[in-house]
Amino acid sequence: MKVGIDLGTGAGGAPASVDLEELLATRLLVQGNSGSGKSHLLRRLLEQSAPWVQQCVIDPEGDFVTLADRFGHVVVDAARTETELTRIAGRIRQHRVSVVLNLEGLDVEQQMRAAAAFLGGMFDAERDHWYPVLVVVDEAQLFAPAAAGEVSDEARKLSLGAMTNLMCRGRKRGLAGVIATQRLAKLAKNVAAEASNFLMGRTFLDIDMARAADLLGMDRRQAEQFRDLDRGRFVALGPAIARRPLPVAIGAVETSARSVSPKLMPLPETAPEDAAELIFKMDPIELRQPVRRPPPPPPPTPTAEILAQLVRSKPEPAAADAGSLFPEIDEAERDAALDAVLREIVADADAAFRTVAVLYQDFLVRCRIHRVPGQPLDLAAFKRRLAIARAGVDEAMAGDDAWQEALRISESLTDDIQGVFLIVAQAALAGAPCPSDATLARAYGTHSLSRARRLLTYFEERGLLVVRTDFHGQRIVVFPDLGAESAPGDPNAPNDLAESRDAAE
Repeated sequence: MKVGIDLGTGAGGAPASVDLEELLATRLLVQGNSGSGKSHLLRRLLEQSAPWVQQCVIDPEGDFVTLADRFGHVVVDAARTETELTRIAGRIRQHRVSVVLNLEGLDVEQQMRAAAAFLGGMFDAERDHWYPVLVVVDEAQLFAPAAAGEVSDEARKLSLGAMTNLMCRGRKRGLAGVIATQRLAKLAKNVAAEASNFLMGRTFLDIDMARAADLLGMDRRQAEQFRDLDRGRFVALGPAIARRPLPVAIGAVETSARSVSPKLMPLPETAPEDAAELIFKMDPIELRQPVRRPPPPPPPTPTAEILAQLVRSKPEPAAADAGSLFPEIDEAERDAALDAVLREIVADADAAFRTVAVLYQDFLVRCRIHRVPGQPLDLAAFKRRLAIARAGVDEAMAGDDAWQEALRISESLTDDIQGVFLIVAQAALAGAPCPSDATLARAYGTHSLSRARRLLTYFEERGLLVVRTDFHGQRIVVFPDLGAESAPGDPNAPNDLAESRDAAE
């Protein structure tokens, strides 16, 4: 069955359409600078094809969630574990449900990991569920970068591998990639090369215009026309659209994005002295009641996981007889032994940059060496206690109610960032200087200082803390829920934890 998707108007006002079946077999690449109308084009394509084919949108900015109200797409919040995203993706293919994977609110590395897990789940679906799916990836250069950036190599490899599978091997599994990017130079070549259909919008850099002209089979002297394209106008080529370069004006859409282009509006008429009062006057409530972004509701526990928990559950053990041959385990003694092993691991200078799997194996070996009684901690419990051990609290603070509240708050965060949050909370409760960027980066297992600063911004956006800077450039962190505030600390200082441990040794 041949289905034509109306994109808008072509040369001379003639309708411009896309052969949907051909598009599913040959894939599509869209390029255009910010503001050229890429998202508008993708929205038009999604709206026109929604009745005919299952759709999956990888949405880094949350712009396409409005499709749910009009066309029934299910919005999948990416703030879940990678395992859960993979399972959801498999069920999506099984039940042929159109979805929007909303990555808004995650940092770049988390977005890459979530998209990789989701695309991997769709790619690895059972053969019986290989129904055709239009997979639209906006801002594809984030998930298939041409060069390494500040994200870890592991996250980049996972994301790039998933995008390569989508574009190179996805056709036989029914996955048709539609990717949009601001610049071809930012997109990995092995991903871009697999598309046979192209829609090139406005671009200004010579290298991007030259590559666009080469892809469309145009003379390089004609590449200048890409500078003159208006918003919403593209040059199209490909077996699903046209055999020769065709100018296309994208038609209107039924839904709108949540984020829109900024519009000019008059400034408020405020006297200079009133403006200064508004800016410099500190309201005490601002420190105690920061603006909170409500956390997303916890996802429902899958039925399969509940059944697995029931299978693993065991009846309560009967009370031990007085004449038992085996002595009972002293839980206090066992916890003290576990804490000692964890302190040994944290004291290792290279431990911060090792993977959790390697640290867990080291932990199991040390437990056997120290003859720690009882069953060893599972991986999830180990991650939690390792994060607490890295905070380095003393016995007096460990029994304090404020520290227990900090532990409770940290449970709402993912395993990899709990340790960073607890280190900052410990400094605030102790009245110590705010940890430096180098200290937080080491606790996160990275050498990137900018990623450490982004974590503080993430905590602040969730309303967990407030970051202030005094007149000397020192950083202060306030915890409204704990009633605690750190002393001023230099964010550019070297690793505080490493220095304190070296001094102790």
